[in-house]
Amino acid sequence: MGNGLDGKVAFITGAARGQGRSHSVRFAEEGADIIAVDLCEQIDSVTYPMATREDLDETINLVEKTGRRIVAEQADVRDFDRLKAVVAQGVAEFGRLDFVLANAGIMPILGEPSHEMSAYLDAVNVMLNGVYFAIEAALPALLNNAEGGAIVITSSSAGLKAGGARFSTMSHGTAGYAAAKHGVVGLMRYYANSLAEKNIRVNSVHPTGVMTPMVVNEQFMQYAVEHPEFGETMQNLLPNVPVIEPSDITEAMVYLCGTSGRYITGITHSVDAGLTVK
Repeated sequence: MGNGLDGKVAFITGAARGQGRSHSVRFAEEGADIIAVDLCEQIDSVTYPMATREDLDETINLVEKTGRRIVAEQADVRDFDRLKAVVAQGVAEFGRLDFVLANAGIMPILGEPSHEMSAYLDAVNVMLNGVYFAIEAALPALLNNAEGGAIVITSSSAGLKAGGARFSTMSHGTAGYAAAKHGVVGLMRYYANSLAEKNIRVNSVHPTGVMTPMVVNEQFMQYAVEHPEFGETMQNLLPNVPVIEPSDITEAMVYLCGTSGRYITGITHSVDAGLTVK
């Protein structure tokens, strides 16, 4: 256990599958206990199937197989009171909180159907307000930790450049995604400055496309085929890397939360195969 995660506790949103599950299992393998939440329901502006309760149960199973403990509950990151209740439940059981991985995200409707304004609002409410609520729900427990801690926000390459944005691909959903992913960079810098004196480090991670159901689904692939100009802007700079794995982002989370990242705060850490420098 050389990463400084042994005996620590991590609060992870969007933990039922994809990146959130990968983070939960890896942190447990490194010796951390997990407080996990996921909506486990469908949002109307999202056309691909979202995570289910069965998915969250599988995350529980995988974490417990490592020998670590997990408190996992269905919770909407848009519901501040619910997040506070789950964090309180986890801290009561584990006695501390060290890390917040604000990971929950959606890909709202692309193309013509997303002329519904709800797609914009859902994106901002989940991926910007939801990040704020998750951090604020966890902050009292983090501040009560004399050792300090770390917060890592999952942004996107679209939080550093508006990937895929062309007149032909304009939609409320993609606007909301770009706004939310840019917005959390502002939150990251706000918290990095505000919490440094409490030894709480705050950073954001910016992936390119990741091999999860949010990106690898029929709707997204069909849209990329129908709008080749969209697909071209999403091509990574490194060759033969169409998407990366959830574990690639998990490595960044371990790096930033562990002893390796003990002097790192306030950065936008790209794991994007060169996408944002194009």
